[in-house]
Amino acid sequence: MDGGVTKRSPVTSSQVADHAGVSQSAVSRAFTPGASISPKTRARVLASAKALGYRPNAIARTLITNRSRIIAVVMAYLENLFYPDVLEELGRRLAAENYHVLLFTGFKDRDSDPVFDQIMQYRVDGIILASTSLSSELSEECMVAGIPVVLFNRTTERDETSSVTTQNREGGKLLGQFLLAGGHRSYGYIAGLENSSTNRDRLTGFREALSAAGIVDLEIRTGNFSRVDAEAAAREMLSLPNRPEAIFVANDHMAVAVMDVARYEYGLSISRDLSIVGFDNVGPARWPSYGITTVTQPIRQMVEATVDILMDQIASGEIEAIHKAIPGELIVRESARLPATGIIETNGYRVYRP
Repeated sequence: MDGGVTKRSPVTSSQVADHAGVSQSAVSRAFTPGASISPKTRARVLASAKALGYRPNAIARTLITNRSRIIAVVMAYLENLFYPDVLEELGRRLAAENYHVLLFTGFKDRDSDPVFDQIMQYRVDGIILASTSLSSELSEECMVAGIPVVLFNRTTERDETSSVTTQNREGGKLLGQFLLAGGHRSYGYIAGLENSSTNRDRLTGFREALSAAGIVDLEIRTGNFSRVDAEAAAREMLSLPNRPEAIFVANDHMAVAVMDVARYEYGLSISRDLSIVGFDNVGPARWPSYGITTVTQPIRQMVEATVDILMDQIASGEIEAIHKAIPGELIVRESARLPATGIIETNGYRVYRP
C-alpha cells in the first residue's frame, strides 16, 4: 500500500452549487463584485464554499468573461522614490475597482517593446507605462489588440496614446521665476534623460523664464535620472571656474545626490553658497537634512486620472487618446535663497506664487 499523501482534487463550482442548493450561475454571481444576487443567496453560497474549501479560478473566469481584471504596470526606475509611491497609490485605486496590478520592469532609457510579449501572455485588460518609453510599434500593437494604454509621467510625440503628466513645462518655468526672484546671477541645469518628455518640458519652461529676464547662458550637464550620474554631473558643474549660483536638478532623486556632493565634497553651504531646486516632492525632499525646494507631482490626482481613463476605455471598448496635465505647486524649503515676495502659507506649506 502506498503510504504517500493522497492529493485532493480541487472543489468545483458545481459541487458548491449542489451543497448550497443553488444554480451554478448563482455561485458565479456570488464571487463577482457588483453582480445581481440576493444577500441571502450570496451568504449561503459563501458558507458552502468555506465548508468545502472552494476558491474561484481566476484564470478560468478570464476565459469566460474575456476579462482578466489585471492591469499591467511597467516601471523601470524604482530607485526613485516617486515611483514606489505611485505604485502604492495605483494598487489602492485599482483595488477599489476590483482590479489587480501586475508589475513588469522595463527600460528607462529605451522603448519597452521587449516586455510586450510577456504582458500579452497574461491577457491584461490595460497597460500603464511609467518611467519608460513607448515605441510606435508597441502603441499600434496595443491598439490592434484593443488594449488601452496610458503613459504615466511621460508623453509621446504621437497623439494616439493617452497620457497623464504634471504640468512639467509650467513647473520648470515657475522654478526659473523663483530663482530669478531670489537674485541669482548664473544658472545650471542637471538633466534627466535628455530624450524624455518630462526632461524636455522642464528644461523648456526653465529656459523660458530665464530668457524672459534676458539670461541665455545656462550650464547643462546630464544626470540620466541616476544618482551616480547626477553625482558626476555635479562634480563637473561645481568644478567650473565660474560655477552657477543656482542649479535646477530635473528631479529630487538627483537633487539629493547633487546636494551631497556640494556639501561633503566641495564644502558648500546649501542656500548660502549654492541654491538647489528639484522636482517631484518625494520623501527625502521633505526631510530636514535636505529640505528641497521643489515642484510637487500630485500623485493621487495623477493616479485618479490614469485609472479613470483606463476604466472608461475598458468599459466602452473604445480607445480614444486623452491627455491630461495636472498642475503642481512650488513648495518652498531651505535649499534655495528666498525671494522677497511671492511666498505664502497654505495647508501647512510655504508655496511660491509670483
